[in-house]
Amino acid sequence: MKDKKLTISIIALIFVLILGGFLAYGYYQNATYKLQRPVVSMEIENYGTIKMELYPDAAPNTVKNFIKLINEGYYNGLTFHRVEESLIQGGDIAGDGTGSTEYAINGEFSENGYDNTLKFERGTVGLARQDYTYYSSLNPNLVEEGYNSGYAQFFIMAKDENSFNGYYTAFGKVIEGMEIVDEITKLETEIETDEETGEESKTTKPVNPPVISNITVETFGVEYGEPETHETFDINSYLMQALYGISY
Repeated sequence: MKDKKLTISIIALIFVLILGGFLAYGYYQNATYKLQRPVVSMEIENYGTIKMELYPDAAPNTVKNFIKLINEGYYNGLTFHRVEESLIQGGDIAGDGTGSTEYAINGEFSENGYDNTLKFERGTVGLARQDYTYYSSLNPNLVEEGYNSGYAQFFIMAKDENSFNGYYTAFGKVIEGMEIVDEITKLETEIETDEETGEESKTTKPVNPPVISNITVETFGVEYGEPETHETFDINSYLMQALYGISY
């Protein structure tokens, strides 16, 4: 009888140890698990593929919006319309930076009240937005309207730019293909002539803008959902009303 009780006790102890081991392993997995960040593959016609890792932990709504637009095929066929020594910018429907926006999203950066510590260093991917600081004498709130005017245009840093930190949304980083970014920064840009003086000056628009032939995103099974959006602020209508009392 004693042997039987001892056997049962030993079996129970083994069961408890096994269960404890499973629980401890599960706790360890949860404690050490890191979410696989989304990876974007952007094919640039005649150049190759740029891969970018996105950071939903730093800019969750911006990442949601970028993924949404990618999955809708929004960027396919668009160009990099702005080329500078320090960055390249693309994703505009009009191909020159003036394209209309369907909606806007809030800028996720410190000056706009968000805890995003990503820096604009070489390879960082940022969301473009409007800057209405020039008109802040009319209404200080216009600065905030600019902060929250991002939509689809994005830029990739070729060099560090500390002045962007805290004022623009950083939401990703190039992990492959920086040599392509560097190559694009060296493209010949268009020349414009001043109609009054006849003086010529270089613009930031490439003579042959690189085309985004295809862009996809791997989310590793995670559903990021729809971004929070709001109506696009129409600065032209605001200025016509504020300066001239004209509505249109």
